Amino acid sequence: MTRRELPVVVTSILAAIIINVVFFSPAQSQESARLCGDRVQIVERLKSVYGETMSGGGLRNSSSIFEVWRSLESGTWTILMTQPNGVTCVMAAGTDWRDVDTGPDGASL
Repeated sequence: MTRRELPVVVTSILAAIIINVVFFSPAQSQESARLCGDRVQIVERLKSVYGETMSGGGLRNSSSIFEVWRSLESGTWTILMTQPNGVTCVMAAGTDWRDVDTGPDGASL
């Protein structure tokens, strides 16, 4: 390794450490725990308060199902993850959802 390559390697290592601290810290886990609950109650709130309906989803693996809920009227969206024990967590939510137009081959236009 040359002296010029060293700063790039150090910067890459520091970036990896920062990403791990920000995204996988105990504080993040505790915050996520507050966004979890009974699936029936969470879905009912998405429907009644935000007017969202399920637009798609799928299996992540044998331990979680992901769903995308959205409102065509308001543009709000929510991503849910449900675990085998029935606990559902809100993984992300936001506004201004936009569909992507695709051609016959499925590629974005």
